[in-house]
Amino acid sequence: MTRSAGGDAPIDEGHRVRRKAVRGASSVALSRLGNVVDLVSQPLYVWMFGLPTYGLYQVLWSLVNIGENIFDLGTTSALQRILPRTTDTLERARAVRAALLLGILPCLLVAACVAAAAPWAASLINAAPDDLPRLVSGIRLFAWALPLWAIVEVATSAVRACHAFGPEVRLRLMWEQTARLIVASILWAAGFTVLGLLIAHLTSLSITAVAALRLLNRHVPLRDVIGVRAGSAMLRDTFLSGTSVLPANILGRVFSDVATVIANLLAPGSAGASAAGIYTIARKVSSIPQIVRQTFSYVLGPIAAAAARGDRATIQGLYDFANRLSLALALPTCAALIAAGPALLGLFGKSAESGIMILAILTTSRGIEAAIGPASSIQQVIGKRRLPVINSVVAFVASALVLVLFQPILPGTAIALAVATGQVVVAALSIGQLSAQEGLRAFAPPFGRTLGVALLLCLVTGFVGFAAGMVSLGVQAVAVSIVWIASLWLAARLGLTASDKAALGKGGRLLRIAR
Repeated sequence: MTRSAGGDAPIDEGHRVRRKAVRGASSVALSRLGNVVDLVSQPLYVWMFGLPTYGLYQVLWSLVNIGENIFDLGTTSALQRILPRTTDTLERARAVRAALLLGILPCLLVAACVAAAAPWAASLINAAPDDLPRLVSGIRLFAWALPLWAIVEVATSAVRACHAFGPEVRLRLMWEQTARLIVASILWAAGFTVLGLLIAHLTSLSITAVAALRLLNRHVPLRDVIGVRAGSAMLRDTFLSGTSVLPANILGRVFSDVATVIANLLAPGSAGASAAGIYTIARKVSSIPQIVRQTFSYVLGPIAAAAARGDRATIQGLYDFANRLSLALALPTCAALIAAGPALLGLFGKSAESGIMILAILTTSRGIEAAIGPASSIQQVIGKRRLPVINSVVAFVASALVLVLFQPILPGTAIALAVATGQVVVAALSIGQLSAQEGLRAFAPPFGRTLGVALLLCLVTGFVGFAAGMVSLGVQAVAVSIVWIASLWLAARLGLTASDKAALGKGGRLLRIAR
């Protein structure tokens, strides 16, 4: 059997796994386009409800996100480790039942406690004077987003672990994002303020939770899940698998959402709410390159877990392919976002333009993460359980040091710099540990060629963005968009190997990336 150039894996097996990853990644990428819909809807929310009210809403949603990542006990990650290795129908039902019990019951309990303590919680949050009378009611209402979000996360994680990557498209794009925008628009027209945003979000989560359970039923029948006992062994395995990566999951959410809360706390009243809104806007724009990284993370985790029963050669080939493709797509995207940053932030109003440095820092860190590749997601499913915990602690310490050192010097951007540091540290540590513990090598040739092509295209994009910005923000947005599309094509055409292009299948041939 013919082997690949690096001697790592048979060509036919490596090509088969790469094609499977590409098909899954294509479907997941569509589902992650919900992030783009979310980004497009944010200027509308700011326009309808105002920046301080939008900022307050984002603080409450950030707290829900943080809470879900803590109180689901890591069951979403545990399913990625357990389900791909389980073929027995009843065992799969036990695993899902254990994840639902461990992931949702604590969230229900916490939601009840938060609703009861709403007056105390409201005293800790900075809000505009117009929103203060409704803040306690809003917290009592929005607390129940926690168990609803847990249902969505656990159910869709189980579906992904069954290698069904595409069905999230309707959930993430249509029900979660579009329904929220429609309901929010109706409530705004009816005269609602912050409660309108919160009710719209709860409505969309309720619809998405029902749809997620129906989707789960197709792959793991809920009749089996309800009818079987999880058993102490499965509960223990799920708990240990989940809690082993829980610090890493919490850290990821801390870097994503805690900064929004901190921004709110650093200034009183409406200023704190507006600061949270500005940071969230910059974070959401910078999250677009994260679609690339999340796409490969979602797909490679379950595939690597299943392949772990065989040899490491297949995983190595897939790892190299994902690194190169992620780099080719993510770096030009990051350069385009930074180059068009003033135009993008201008969509949110004049007050949002002050977030340009935050946008640049966070986007750069996302680009580095994506360039490093999906090492952390592979490590979570095949590596030692203690390593994500160690990485989380090291990254947290590094972030705290950066925040302490730079807050007096750069008060507006120190939080973003600290977040970026932690994200990059986690990704970098995972690479070294995968090499030392699992023998998986990162940045294997021709990674250097891919990197060189991507960096050259980034320089071109930056120059075009600067030159076009001298004319107007509109010209800047159009020019950078054109250069970005061309850069993606050139990065794939010039930076990928022949086998990489072949794995893109009909899409690659249609776009004339592959011959």
